[in-house]
Amino acid sequence: MATQTVPQAVPFQQPTGTITQEKLAYVLTLKGEIAERKKALEETEAEVQAALEDSVPVESGLLRAFLKIIERRSVPWKQVVERKLGVDYAKHVLAGTKPDKFTHLVVTA
Repeated sequence: MATQTVPQAVPFQQPTGTITQEKLAYVLTLKGEIAERKKALEETEAEVQAALEDSVPVESGLLRAFLKIIERRSVPWKQVVERKLGVDYAKHVLAGTKPDKFTHLVVTA
């Protein structure tokens, strides 16, 4: 004999309590603190990055800091140029294209 499951009605629960002004003020306070800390972090990272770019040595110890530089060229048109104008022309254009350069500060333990 198969057991049959009968759906049960679940009563809708009304929310209880209220969101206090104190809780909302705390949310705004935390957001302000986060914004201040983000600004302080950006300023400090910029100072360290500038010092590293000027070859200032890092104090010996547990933490290390270095600059990670990434270069890339964006040439999605390369295959079309090779097909229409030849591989040599595409190589010539690529050689004359300046790469995009990205520098990131890396601090590790």
